[in-house]
Amino acid sequence: MTSPTETGRDNARTADSNAGTAAEKIQYSTMIPFILVHVACLGAIWTGVAWQDVVLALVLYGARMFGITGGYHRYFSHRSYKTGRVMQFLLAFLAQSSAQRGALWWAATHRHHHKYSDTEHDVHSPRHKGFFYSHMGWIFTEKHNGADYKTIGDLTKFPELVWLDKYYYLPPVVLGFATWALFGWGGLVVGFLWSTVALYHATFCINSLAHVMGRPRYLTGDDSRNNWALAIATMGEGWHNNHHHYQSAARQGFRWWEVDTSYYIIKALHAVGLVWDVHEPPASVVRNEQRLGTKVIEAAAAQLAASFQVDKLTQQVREALAHTPTLAEIEERVRQARENAKIRVEALVANIHLPHLPTTDELRQRASNMFVRTPSMDDIVERARQILVANVCTRLVAVPA
Repeated sequence: MTSPTETGRDNARTADSNAGTAAEKIQYSTMIPFILVHVACLGAIWTGVAWQDVVLALVLYGARMFGITGGYHRYFSHRSYKTGRVMQFLLAFLAQSSAQRGALWWAATHRHHHKYSDTEHDVHSPRHKGFFYSHMGWIFTEKHNGADYKTIGDLTKFPELVWLDKYYYLPPVVLGFATWALFGWGGLVVGFLWSTVALYHATFCINSLAHVMGRPRYLTGDDSRNNWALAIATMGEGWHNNHHHYQSAARQGFRWWEVDTSYYIIKALHAVGLVWDVHEPPASVVRNEQRLGTKVIEAAAAQLAASFQVDKLTQQVREALAHTPTLAEIEERVRQARENAKIRVEALVANIHLPHLPTTDELRQRASNMFVRTPSMDDIVERARQILVANVCTRLVAVPA
């Protein structure tokens, strides 16, 4: 019989689960402004598409994409270089003119993503939430309206950034009004709105496509990929696997042929003294010679262990144990064998059927098929074997409900 206390706990868990599901449910009403921006792009039917407006759109796209990549991402989220307070504010203003919330919210949300990348706690993992949710659905959920600002204490100490983050729609409104005042309705629709929508989906593709399409060079414990097409479209962010391998670098295109426009701009700003202490990836990191951290080893080992059918292995072990003699029985057989010259002890022991679990070599072979090369492969294999054995043992001692 279930006690009232246990029933209360079960009800509490169910309530928490339901609340969590409700918090993650997309609130379609909050998508209205987002949809209206897309619909407003059709205004070009009436304004026309002049070449000057297209040039303006390209300029606004490039400038604001750097605000996102060089500001939101590489500066505010990862602190991959340093700058002064005025330049810091200008970077935040430029980034927020893309209409992608405040710099503090963006940084806090992104740091959370890296902490839980492609786990069930990730903000936008295609592996767990599906492509649409990871691309943009997560933005319109109650759960992600706010962010954990305790993780960005290095930024919240600046009151001007806190103020700008609070009024996060001020920069895009100012920029939109300026383009209308200077370039007319064509400048607003084609120059501002078209480039804004393009910025939305190029940025969102790093959360979705860059975890689905492309190739990993480094083992990172998640699904991050390098995608050259996304790298071109996002001024370097498409070298996503490189970035997840070494997050604090201002440079994400590690090789000379990996185009990283945002990094080139950062280096130019460094050359004129506007930024400094630009972090570069160490040569050992680029050459994949650095051993992996515990977090990545644990994640990769869990993936490797999960690639085996634990229930099937458990059943095989259970059946083998049912036909395996006890230690006392083995000792008695050995004693009888020694008394009977016709029975060899070695043959007797060899005929005892022991349970089979994947060997280290089998685990290593599968790991080499699943993962890219890493100096920590032996650590991953050993940890995966420990997890596999623990999972089988847990199921063996579990009492059916």
